[in-house]
Amino acid sequence: MIYDHPQAYELACSFRDVSAEVDALMTWAGAPRDVLELAAGPAEHAREFARRGVEATALDLSPAMCAYARAHGAGLPLEVVRADMTGFQLGRRFDLVVTMLDSTAHLMTLEDFVAYLGCVREHLGDEGLAVIEMSHPADRFGDTPRVSNAWSVEKDGMRAHVRWGRPGDELDPITQVVQDHVTIAIEGGEVIEGVVPYRFWTATELTAAIRIAGGLAVQAQYGDFDPDVALGSPHAWRMITLLRRTG
Repeated sequence: MIYDHPQAYELACSFRDVSAEVDALMTWAGAPRDVLELAAGPAEHAREFARRGVEATALDLSPAMCAYARAHGAGLPLEVVRADMTGFQLGRRFDLVVTMLDSTAHLMTLEDFVAYLGCVREHLGDEGLAVIEMSHPADRFGDTPRVSNAWSVEKDGMRAHVRWGRPGDELDPITQVVQDHVTIAIEGGEVIEGVVPYRFWTATELTAAIRIAGGLAVQAQYGDFDPDVALGSPHAWRMITLLRRTG
């Protein structure tokens, strides 16, 4: 499967400016001392935080992703934990908890989402910040998606052509799950293919899950890592939610 190939997955996602995104996260969180990245995959953001001297913890369920993150985070203040983001106990709280790249799409039910938010709340410091990056609702409800499902990338001398979803991969209107057929074709190398189930979450469902979980409140929502881009802006391409503990 796709997540058994962390190097290819990181290459496929290298269109993102991780450094700039961490700049935004650092600004929103107010120079955090420690950070927890959930469903971290190759832990690019956690590794970038660690390179800046922030004590980082990356949590993911995939053994391959965890091994890759450990190897590429060697020598950095980075801890890697293999666990499910819906049920873990680390015995500590963090200044910043982040879930990036629409990883909440792997939460298939409302119960899963509420359990995930409960874990976020229990691991968030009293003055801490949680940031959840999700796909923009216009990707499913709008006439024109905000992101492309096919792109080419190049990193460290490697080039790949990626297709995330193909014609016929339709969203089930009952479950709101789509079975995305994914292809990562590395030039001069292997072609990795797999089917990735993605659960689409609406903005109102996110609000409901936060209320049911309790103990968290929305501080702000943006449509990009630039806070000047509102969620309702035609230029918005993500749904980024900032949460604080309550009570």
